[in-house]
Amino acid sequence: MTSEIVIDVQPKEVSIALLEDKSLVELQSEGRNISFSVGNMYLGRIKKLMPGLNACFVDVGYEKDAFLHYLDLGPQFNSLEKFVKQTLSDKKKLNSISKATLLPDLDKDGTVANTLKVGQEVVVQIVKEPISTKGPRLTSEISFAGRYLVLIPFNDKVSVSQKIKSSEERARLKQLLMSIKPKNFGVIVRTVAEGKRVAELDGELKVLIKHWEDAMAKVQKATKYPTLIYEETSRAVGLLRDLFNPSFENIHVNDEAVYNEIKDYVTLIAPDRANIVKLYKGQLPIYDNFGITKQIKSSFGKTVSYKSGAYLIIEHTEALHVVDVNSGNRTKNANGQEGNALEVNLGAADELARQLRLRDMGGIIVVDFIDMNEAENRQKLYERMCANMQKDRARHNILPLSKFGLMQITRQRVRPAMDVNTTEICPTCFGKGTIKSSILFTDTLESKIDYLVNKLKVKKFSLHVHPYVAAFINQGLVSLKRKWQMKYGLGIKIIPSQKLAFLQYVFYDTHGEEIDMKEEIEIK
Repeated sequence: MTSEIVIDVQPKEVSIALLEDKSLVELQSEGRNISFSVGNMYLGRIKKLMPGLNACFVDVGYEKDAFLHYLDLGPQFNSLEKFVKQTLSDKKKLNSISKATLLPDLDKDGTVANTLKVGQEVVVQIVKEPISTKGPRLTSEISFAGRYLVLIPFNDKVSVSQKIKSSEERARLKQLLMSIKPKNFGVIVRTVAEGKRVAELDGELKVLIKHWEDAMAKVQKATKYPTLIYEETSRAVGLLRDLFNPSFENIHVNDEAVYNEIKDYVTLIAPDRANIVKLYKGQLPIYDNFGITKQIKSSFGKTVSYKSGAYLIIEHTEALHVVDVNSGNRTKNANGQEGNALEVNLGAADELARQLRLRDMGGIIVVDFIDMNEAENRQKLYERMCANMQKDRARHNILPLSKFGLMQITRQRVRPAMDVNTTEICPTCFGKGTIKSSILFTDTLESKIDYLVNKLKVKKFSLHVHPYVAAFINQGLVSLKRKWQMKYGLGIKIIPSQKLAFLQYVFYDTHGEEIDMKEEIEIK
């Protein structure tokens, strides 16, 4: 299996697509102005105690206060809180964690009312982004994640990933980290650290310790609350940190600044693989060029077709996700109804595992498969689903089929499920149902170009239109495009874009910013 990452950087958002054998399996999109990502740390202030929930609400700058449960304070909360108070009180000298005296662990049976008070400053880290009507979920057991290691201040233990099976390698890594880590720092050794040399691990450990020191320096200088003291790496680098493996063939980026950032990161963790990072300079939108836009249009929405006419119906609710498997109009299997049901269900298991990753669906997922009478076939389906989900990085649990033919899946949820609306409001009638004659569409475009060039004095711009319209504009030796360039200048570029509807158009300036030329008054 080969993997590729395609990163689409737009002025307002960054979108990342992971392809496995050219098939889209993960899609993440994040606004460039959003700062509430998992891993970010804040010096927040407690707004309200909730003794009944044994929890509190903390102000971290979000419109809804973030939730912090007593058990999420972490065993080392007393040590962290004492260190933060010393740091806030001493504005001249930054205290060293190695010289700090660790306090006893927090009592597991304690209460939030006896531990915290309203107005108290606490260092917290986001573990779940705001979802639906809920604010962010927090923890005070802070950690700094790298590619090979996770650093946990005030822990002083070394743990090794259970996925490293060799007892000799586990012992080597544990002994190695115990010898190089500073006092009062705990370390979790990740699976990808298997076989790595001491220089690589020590280099990353120093980077993570620097992150801690920088965060505490920001705490020391804090003059307002809340204050962002540590920002997780960019979405692109963060995804790479968790996903990067030798099977990656290419990482395509369409923005030079992000390209340089990713190139530097890959050079740091895998110098021999730095050449796989490539800057995309084509005129077509990057997702169109790699066939991702079409996959997005076909993979999201309520109904998802997957094999020989079979399809899934996916419904999202506040509490859970419901999936119904339908055989559709597919032809019957030679083995009768049972064989047909098994074939459809196995195909559904393959597509569903992809959909869970693609939409990042979390919480409870209930799947209504087609009923099968034979226990052997039900077991085959369960094993197929388990095998498919092994590629999923999110923690999950799968139960065998119930007597009603339902499969229950729980999957870790740290951010809202990805929901791409594949239906479109008609861009030419704005939902009113009547439009100008389609044959006059190019006349409308020319009037817009004339207004841009002669009234607004914009000489260079690109016009994005549906591929069919672009083909019409470009056809012939003396094409419409050529006529427009002769009349209005060579700064006009016509770009086909698959994400646009048939008679939709968007103008962009040379910096990639949209020039809004749409007018609802155009409709007669």
